[in-house]
Amino acid sequence: MRGDDDRQATLFSYLSPEQRVPADHPLRPIRQMMDGLLSDLSPHFDRLYSATGRPSIAPERLLRALLLQVLYTVRSERLLIEQLDYNLLFRWFVGLNADEPVWHPTVYSHNRDRLMEGRIAEVLFERVLALADKRHLVSKEHFTIDGTLVEAWAGMKSFKKKEAEASATEPKKDAAPPEDPGNPTVDFRGEKRSNQTHESRTDKDARLYRKSAGQSSQLCYLGHVLMENRNGLVIDTRLTHATGTAEVEAALAMASKIPGEQRVTMGADKAYDTKDCVAGLREREVTPQVAQNTSNRSSAIDGRTTRHAGYAVSQKKRQRVEEIFGWMKTVGVMRKTRHQGVERVGWMFRFTAAAYNLIRMRNLAEAV
Repeated sequence: MRGDDDRQATLFSYLSPEQRVPADHPLRPIRQMMDGLLSDLSPHFDRLYSATGRPSIAPERLLRALLLQVLYTVRSERLLIEQLDYNLLFRWFVGLNADEPVWHPTVYSHNRDRLMEGRIAEVLFERVLALADKRHLVSKEHFTIDGTLVEAWAGMKSFKKKEAEASATEPKKDAAPPEDPGNPTVDFRGEKRSNQTHESRTDKDARLYRKSAGQSSQLCYLGHVLMENRNGLVIDTRLTHATGTAEVEAALAMASKIPGEQRVTMGADKAYDTKDCVAGLREREVTPQVAQNTSNRSSAIDGRTTRHAGYAVSQKKRQRVEEIFGWMKTVGVMRKTRHQGVERVGWMFRFTAAAYNLIRMRNLAEAV
């Protein structure tokens, strides 16, 4: 017997989002870990909010929704709120009932500074790492360092001369009017541009940079990741201005914060094969297992390091750091940042690294 195509909505629904999500859904272990982490962060939240006034949207819900944005590659907070409005899976993860109204997208704009001032991304990252350490997933002896470009939210047309800031928007009297005033055509041919003479009017922290010869220069930042080699978890992150020395400086800074007093190893690619970097790591009781760069000069890595079998193992393990960058850029929407300024982009870079660690921990638990 053929059923009726009845489109009349029922008056009541007795199923909650919890009942609609399968028991074996991959988000369930992440939700369980996230709930425990946010419970530990409750004292930090108390210090960020006033004890009087109208209750705000719970910061736990804001962070769960932000985690969903990273996990499901939602490219904007406006689209995230749209998903929360009709997606039962998203509502269940955040903690919203089926008939509960969602908040306005500008809530993140109003609360982002509060979360940044409270170092919530840093504290959450540390708690995720502590949970991984409690489960014996973190190596304390062997690490890998690497950096990647994070494209800034600024176009090349915004990169103009610093001294011409006041007169840049004033058209010349004899100049022809642009065919599109909102997006005028600009001819940069023959003009030499550098970070010393130019800056972006859209994002003043962005720097013109290219990581290797043959690549085009772009306005960007440099994101740095310290990975432990046992399971490929992120131990530390940095986001800096894009400069030629940023990778070495970040490597030395993160090496100084490796916990413990035992000697450790740190693998890296050829960009870290400099005398300052190798000497600085050795001063910090870190064995620099850096790939040798003999293309146009002598390498700072000699037989003291390459003769050991662990050097070859470290060179093989260090390639796993590209998996972290690949996930953060393709899934975590970090290929081109949606924010401006080192502080805001760095906050999101660390939060995305914490999300990667949660995914990695869930996968490792399923593999046991």
